[in-house]
Amino acid sequence: MVKTLLKARIGIIGGSGFYELLEKAKPIILDTPFGKTPVIHIGKIGRRNVAFLARHSKPGSMIISHAVPPHKINFRANIYGLCMLGVERILSSSAVGSLNPDCPPGTLVIPDQILDFTKNRIYTFYDGNTEIVIRGEKKVKGVVHIDVSQPFCPELRRILRDVCDELNVEYHFGGTYVCTEGPRYETPAEIKAFRMLGGDIVGMTVVPEAFLARELEICYATLSVVTNWAAGIAKHRLTAEEVVIMFKRKIEIVKKVFIKAIELIPDERQCPCKSALEKAIV
Repeated sequence: MVKTLLKARIGIIGGSGFYELLEKAKPIILDTPFGKTPVIHIGKIGRRNVAFLARHSKPGSMIISHAVPPHKINFRANIYGLCMLGVERILSSSAVGSLNPDCPPGTLVIPDQILDFTKNRIYTFYDGNTEIVIRGEKKVKGVVHIDVSQPFCPELRRILRDVCDELNVEYHFGGTYVCTEGPRYETPAEIKAFRMLGGDIVGMTVVPEAFLARELEICYATLSVVTNWAAGIAKHRLTAEEVVIMFKRKIEIVKKVFIKAIELIPDERQCPCKSALEKAIV
């Protein structure tokens, strides 16, 4: 475990704007078996200690930035670093394009399934040889096959839904997140295929983030901001500028949802995520 008094049971992964949520935040960079983390800030949101990590920041840097493209993020170091701090639950945010007419730009989506179309990422902690230590309590080594019938934590998803209802936020509950490699946007032909397969939104960051969290028995849910129609649905050329503009418009709403959700998260977990490794080790 980390030789520090800085600990948190809840983590947030997102863009730089979420750093502002934390009171009395203290920065830390961790050395993990998978490399250095970006700077992680630990502070208070209400009564809870919360760890915030900006997924696109450079590993080993104290600067919060959007410097690392999605296909180059060291997801293993990020998730393992949060685990080293004692994190048991992760709320993430991301920008996505929409394939679903019921999810126009500006909508928040709480997906429940994933279609993985990434290509070159490392998807697991378990290579058969490396011993993985989970929050200093459990040591796991060997071949591991986790169940991802529910890739997002059902307990966290229900909390996000209830908060969106309470705050009267426009949202869509459920749906399939299609994760692509990036950093380019998708072709209209790819989007057509994703729609035929049941995709609702498309982004570049949930995989392997969600699966790695499950491998460490960490609850994980994402609140996706629809920033644009996907290629072939949109009538204009897609630009990074429109994505950034829409996300900035919605970030204050996402912050309010996260603040309230963190307040409502129960101390004890009642979801299957906490025992994901049970009967999963060969």
